[in-house]
Amino acid sequence: MIAVRHNVMIIRFGRKRTNGEQYKKKEVTLSYFDFKPNESFFIRGEAPRYKSYNLRTFEKIPQIKKLPEDIRFAIRVVGNVLPFKVNNYVIRELINWDNIPDDPMFQLTFPQKTMLKPHLFEKMAEVLKRDASKEEIKATANEIRMQLNPHPAGQQDENTPQLGCETLEGMQHKYQETALFFPSQGQTCHAYCTFCFRWPQFVGIDELKFATKESKVLVDYLKNHPEVTDVLFTGGDPMIMKASVLASYIEPLLEADLPNLRNIRIGTKGLAYWPYKFVTDSDADEMLDLFRKVTDSGLHLALMGHYSNPVELTTDIHKEAVRRVRSTGAQIRTQSPLLRYINDTSDAWAEMWREQVKQGMIPYYMFVVRDTGARHHFDIPLEQAWKIFRGAYKQVSGIARTVRGPSMSAGPGKVQVLGVSDVAGEKVLTLRFIQGRNPDWTGRPFFAKYNKKAVWLDDLEPAFGEKQFFFEKESEQLSIEDFSGGSGDSNTEKRNGHSNGTSNGNPNGHSKGKTGRKEKLDLKKIVDDVN
Repeated sequence: MIAVRHNVMIIRFGRKRTNGEQYKKKEVTLSYFDFKPNESFFIRGEAPRYKSYNLRTFEKIPQIKKLPEDIRFAIRVVGNVLPFKVNNYVIRELINWDNIPDDPMFQLTFPQKTMLKPHLFEKMAEVLKRDASKEEIKATANEIRMQLNPHPAGQQDENTPQLGCETLEGMQHKYQETALFFPSQGQTCHAYCTFCFRWPQFVGIDELKFATKESKVLVDYLKNHPEVTDVLFTGGDPMIMKASVLASYIEPLLEADLPNLRNIRIGTKGLAYWPYKFVTDSDADEMLDLFRKVTDSGLHLALMGHYSNPVELTTDIHKEAVRRVRSTGAQIRTQSPLLRYINDTSDAWAEMWREQVKQGMIPYYMFVVRDTGARHHFDIPLEQAWKIFRGAYKQVSGIARTVRGPSMSAGPGKVQVLGVSDVAGEKVLTLRFIQGRNPDWTGRPFFAKYNKKAVWLDDLEPAFGEKQFFFEKESEQLSIEDFSGGSGDSNTEKRNGHSNGTSNGNPNGHSKGKTGRKEKLDLKKIVDDVN
């Protein structure tokens, strides 16, 4: 017997005694389980078990066996360069196998031939066709990877902070209020997105990876940086971790009772790729109890949910996962890049935003796909991106217009495309900073010459005959200081947005690295060392 009482499901069960007496009842209280049991959540009466497929095992997938050899070979070629993993939920519930290769979710999770430029595809294909050694395959893959801009927007060179003399390789601190933390056990995902800008986390090159196990370092860093109000746990996907492991990172923050900490964010694709994590997995209740512990402490908890196509929102198990997460007091904010082949219409975005609001989520960002990995396969010109955003924005009510975009997460900051305008007789792109490496840039509009083909900030030139955008000189100086050490003067401190006299997280105003200098990443040396 199942009963619902005060948002808690009570399961009563027992065995009828042989003498005809009533069942001997036992009650088990399951926090947050207040849904009506739905057989679609189970497979042959049992909670689904997570099963992943990768480059070595994907040809065991029954649907893959039916595909033409050229598609399967392309998966092998590209999957040797870019990370590839998919799971049984995505295969069973999200991909339309009658629409291959055009199905958006297939494009999102399975490598495609055009995700490598032709000369790079042929280079990898040639090695595979002649059954080269594992060592040669690995060396060729690494050589190609280093041509794909593995760390865009200065992630590794400019955003890695320092505590005392120690460089914190498992953290990033670019914007004043927000510190990113990469828990080492969370540096994988339930399935990999083919566009992922953090693909270097998953290809086995340690020098390109962010990760740390030191929760104490995070607490110490926040104590030394009172300007930080938000911690973003990211990856990979932190929701790949067991609840007890995630708690080992979050609970020290709660126990430290940091006066500056207001918000904890968790970046995740788990709601879309494995919603069972929050419903039927063995630690689902424990995870939700952890969420409730955060919100009961007075901190705000936000899951930054990644959704790339409307189909990810449609399953019953997803809707239940969202409802359960929200029942803890946590918010879910949604975001995704704009991606050719996957969500490149206004109607797709309007449908996503409407359904997200209906399920109680908050549309947050439409990003421009970042300049790394398979970007050329997915990218859309900035003018077209703006038109898609505007077309979707017009279709939704004000409650869904919390979303911002299209936004480029570029070196200087998050830059939003506001549209195409005619100003002083010149056709221009109007842009503004949503976030800036210098907080004073935030909200400032600026203008670029109209460029129909531009897909990224680097493709743009200043309008009205200007030689540089207003932020360029200062941005270049900040980059120089990040490589060679800041001057420690008040102007440097102000530019970096730190209120305690730091230069990009360095409280001594010195250069980064244990030796007192942070060397620029030598990609060729990394390839040679790995190979």
